[in-house]
Amino acid sequence: MSASINPLASTSAAHVDPVRIAAAKEGSWRPLPLISNKKLRWGLNLAALFYIVLVYFSVDINWARVAQGFDRGLNFVGSFFTPDFVTRGGEIAVGLRESLTMTFVATVIGIALAIPVGLGAARNIAPRSVYFFCRTLIALSRTFQEIIIAILFVAMFGFGPLAGVFTLAFATIGFMAKLLAEDIEDAQNEPMEAIRATGASWLQWINYAVQPQVMPRLIGLSLYRLDINFRESAVIGIVGAGGIGATLNTSINRYDYDTSAAVLLIIIAIVLMSEYLSGYVRKWTA
Repeated sequence: MSASINPLASTSAAHVDPVRIAAAKEGSWRPLPLISNKKLRWGLNLAALFYIVLVYFSVDINWARVAQGFDRGLNFVGSFFTPDFVTRGGEIAVGLRESLTMTFVATVIGIALAIPVGLGAARNIAPRSVYFFCRTLIALSRTFQEIIIAILFVAMFGFGPLAGVFTLAFATIGFMAKLLAEDIEDAQNEPMEAIRATGASWLQWINYAVQPQVMPRLIGLSLYRLDINFRESAVIGIVGAGGIGATLNTSINRYDYDTSAAVLLIIIAIVLMSEYLSGYVRKWTA
């Protein structure tokens, strides 16, 4: 029978503090601070406070404009109680259809391209040259935010959903390929060696040894990326990449907050539906 281990006994005698031992016995023990020197702790706190005050006074704040914006913010929040789905219902429907189309098409294209990139970016199954090439592609895809990529594709392809599809697909490749490669690298090695020992080809090895270990998580990540792409479609629409974001931006510029609230409520409802659906699918594939 193994002896019970007392956490206090593992502390070296040189670091035993009788006061802390007594506090631990009374149930009022607290962990040691990160910085043991009390003067240094106070000095760092005062320096941080001084920096915050300095930054505050270095920023030119127009309080009159803040007050005006506060009133507009209250009006915007109040519009959620009176959303207008009818007045510009046609524009909302067109923007929503574009966003959903962009989301599904970009997600499918992005995942299809991310799978070979993810396989190549897994250190334990890819040659060294392929590994570095695929990791470079992933790094390039993850370097820029979607809205920056959208500005580039809008300049290349013009305004509309085509630029949005390319933007979301490009972002999906980096996201999915990175996580897929990490899952493959963390996969159990025994099934891989067993399938390899049977003389299976490379594709058979991937299909029977790697795919069963990563497929459930790949499905969950795909649904999660679908959710992300729909939300991002509302953001990139602001810069002209199509979707419901363009409708939202137009309504905000017109101070038509009731229509803006309607658009946002639709986005929230679809995201919630996607969340519940992905939870059900993940439970089904577990």
